Amino acid sequence: MQKISAPIHSFAQNQNLEGMSLPGTGAIMAIIFSGLRDMPTIITHAAVPLCLGAGLGLQIIPPRLLLAGVVLAILPDADVLSFKFGIAYGNVFGHRGFTHSLLFAFVVPLLCVLFAGRWFRVGLVRSWLFLTVSLLSHSLLDSITTGGKGVGWLWPWLDERFFAPWQVIKVAPFALAQYTTPSGHQVIISELQWVWLPGAVLTLCLWAYRSRKKM
Repeated sequence: MQKISAPIHSFAQNQNLEGMSLPGTGAIMAIIFSGLRDMPTIITHAAVPLCLGAGLGLQIIPPRLLLAGVVLAILPDADVLSFKFGIAYGNVFGHRGFTHSLLFAFVVPLLCVLFAGRWFRVGLVRSWLFLTVSLLSHSLLDSITTGGKGVGWLWPWLDERFFAPWQVIKVAPFALAQYTTPSGHQVIISELQWVWLPGAVLTLCLWAYRSRKKM
């Protein structure tokens, strides 16, 4: 059993993790998941590519492209590893920093298409558009949460963090066990209401549109 290491001492204090006894790599995992509580849950970040893929169908969004879209929709939160190295939340290299920027959302899909375009088995423009929407959806969802320090949309031009005009998605709790509590239920309901329900409606609309075109 070990305690959270010194480089993340201040962050651990802020997140009430200091002194927590964790097995093996548990300290690192605690940092990762504690960072994730200022955003929708990881599963919900995959909602946009999943709903678009389901609505558009496999002929338009092949499985490989759909998988890549899900990965990119989750990718920005790899920045929570910055806490392990003592990087402050508000730093451009911290959580919700440059990985949540518009530049990142446009460049990373472009690189994916340039280096792995054939693997997606679909046109390059379509691949780039789907991957860009998937990745961009991440920072959009983060910007409408009720916690955190905003999103670094305009990096590298501005270091300022931004929220959308309204915040409606409850931030995810640290411990999985908290999802069985009333506050955890509110998080689940919030994500169902503001992400999954609209996503399901979008999927049904796309299905209806495709069915009508085939008639």
